Amino acid sequence: MIRGILLSLFLVLSLLFFFAGEAKTLDPYKVLGVDKNASQRDIQKAFHKLSLQYHPDKNKNKGAQEKFAEINNAYEILSDEEKRKNYDLYGDEKGNPGFDGGNFGNQDGYTYFTSGGPGSSYFTSNPGGWQTMGGQGNTKTFSFSFGGDRGSGGSPFGFDFGDIFSNFFGGGMNAGNNYGGFSSSGGQNSRFASSGSLEDINSQFFNKQISGQGLTWLLVFYTPSAKGYHVLESIVGDVASSLHGALKAGRINCLSEQTLCKHLGVSSASKSPRLFIYSYKSCEKGSLVEYSGEFDARSLKSFCQDHLPRFSIRVDLGRFDFSSSTSNLPQVLLLSTKKDTPVMWRTISGLYCKRFVFYDAEVHDVSHPTLKRFGVKELPAVVGRLANGEEYVLRAGITVKDLKSGITELTALLESFEKKNKKVASNQAKKTSQTESQGGNIPSLTSLNIDNICGSKTAVCVIGAFRSSKAKEKLEAILSAVSQKTLVRRQNQADNSGDSITYSLLDASKHSAFLYSFDRSGFKSFDKLLVAYKPRKGKFAVYTDEITMEEAEKFVSSVLNGDTRFSKIRQKPVFR
Repeated sequence: MIRGILLSLFLVLSLLFFFAGEAKTLDPYKVLGVDKNASQRDIQKAFHKLSLQYHPDKNKNKGAQEKFAEINNAYEILSDEEKRKNYDLYGDEKGNPGFDGGNFGNQDGYTYFTSGGPGSSYFTSNPGGWQTMGGQGNTKTFSFSFGGDRGSGGSPFGFDFGDIFSNFFGGGMNAGNNYGGFSSSGGQNSRFASSGSLEDINSQFFNKQISGQGLTWLLVFYTPSAKGYHVLESIVGDVASSLHGALKAGRINCLSEQTLCKHLGVSSASKSPRLFIYSYKSCEKGSLVEYSGEFDARSLKSFCQDHLPRFSIRVDLGRFDFSSSTSNLPQVLLLSTKKDTPVMWRTISGLYCKRFVFYDAEVHDVSHPTLKRFGVKELPAVVGRLANGEEYVLRAGITVKDLKSGITELTALLESFEKKNKKVASNQAKKTSQTESQGGNIPSLTSLNIDNICGSKTAVCVIGAFRSSKAKEKLEAILSAVSQKTLVRRQNQADNSGDSITYSLLDASKHSAFLYSFDRSGFKSFDKLLVAYKPRKGKFAVYTDEITMEEAEKFVSSVLNGDTRFSKIRQKPVFR
C-alpha cells in the first residue's frame, strides 16, 4: 500500500516538474535592505535613500546604473500589495518565476510549487486541497479533492491518490464548468495596489475633485516608459505626507489620459516624468506651475509651501478694524504668535475664499488693547465678524495634534459661523421688509437687503444717494414724505407683482462702485442725487438738480407715468 502511495506521489511530482527549473529572482528585501515585516513607509524610505544614492544622473560609478535598476525593480515589487504577497508565497511577484525556474516551498501549512513564464501556472497544496493558478491578466483557479479519510479505509494521509487521476483525466463534465472533482473559476484580475500616496487621476476626477476646489495638488505627469518615475513618486509621496491636509498628490498617465494632458498643456511625449503644482493665485481658478528645482524632499516641500494660497490679509493689529471692509461676507481674523501666516490658515483661506474675508495678525501679549476689546484671553484665537457688524470670539487657546486635524477643526468652526451669518442676514432682511410695509423710515441699501428692495420683483427702485450727513438727513426727510403719498402710475396690465415702487438711501462715499454700474463717472461731483432704477429692464433715470420736496415728487411722478427717459445700465449694480 505504501509502495502504491509513493508511486502515485512520484507521478504527481513528475507532472509538476514538467514545468520546473531553477529560480533566479533577486530578493527585493535584500536589495532595499529591509526585513520581511517592513511597513510600506519603511520600504518607501529605503527606496528613496538608495535611489538618490545610485541615480545615474548623480552616481557615475561603474555598476551604479545596474544597481539603480535593481532598486527600482525591488521597489516595484514591494510597493505593490499583490506583487509583494506573490513574492512572499512563491518567490516571484507574478506568482510565476519563469519557465526557467520553479521551486517547492512551505508557508503557514501550505505547500506550493511554482513554474514560471507567461501563461505558466503554479500549484498549491493546503488543508482543503490543491490549486493551480495560471495565466497573466486572467486568473483561473482549479481545485480538486484528494478524497478519502482515515476513518473510511482511504489513504493514511487523509486522501486517496487514486482520485486525483480519476478526477483529473476521467471526470464527467457537469454544469458550471465542473469536471468531476475538478472545478474551474475565472475572471479578470483587475486589482491594482497603488504605491505611495498618489491618487490616479483621470479627466472626470480632475474636473470634480481638483479644478476650482481651492485645494493645492502636486501632480506627476508621466508615461509608463518614463525614466526615474519611481524616484520622483517617492519624493512626492514624502512631501504630501508631511503636508497632509494642506495639499494632496496625484499622478496622471499621459499615455492613457492624452486628452487631459493636452488640455492642461503637458506633452505626452516627454521621456521623463514632469512635476507640477496646481495652486491658486486668484480665488476663482487654479493654475499649473512646473517644479524645476532639486528633486529632494526639503526643496520640494519649500516650493509647495511657497505656492499655498495667500488669501489671508496680514494686518497690523494696532490699526485693524473689521468695519473698514466693504464686503458683505463674514470676516475672520486669526491671532497667533507666528511671524508669517500659518500653513493651515493659508490652506483654509483657499478652501473658503469665496465665502469669507480672511485676516491674520502676529500678537504675543493677550493684554493688547485690541484683544481686550474682542475679549480674547488665550492665544492662538480666531475672531469673527458677521455681516451685521456683530463680533464674536470663535475659539481661543486653540491646540491641534497635527496639520490635518487643525484644518479639520478650523473647517468645522467656519461652517458653524457661516450658518450663524446666514441666519442673522435672514432675520435682518425680514425686519427691513416689515419696516417698509409699515411705512417707517427709509432703509439704507445694503448687500443684505438689495434683493428685497431692488430685486427682480420690484418695478421701480428710487434711491437717494448722499455723500455727507447733511445730504442724508435732507434726502431721508424728502423720500419719507414722498413715499407716504399716493402717486399715479400707469400700470402695465401684465404687471401685478405687488409693490410697484420702493425707496432707499445709499451712502455713495462707501459704495461708489454701486453708482459706477449706472454711469462711468459714478456721479462723483454730486453731494446728493436721486436714481430711479428698473431692475427687470436694466434701465435707470437720474435727477441731479437741486432736490426739494416738490422736485422730488415731480421726478417720481414722471418716472411712474412714463414721462422720463431711461438709459441702459452699464452692468448689474452690486456691492463690493
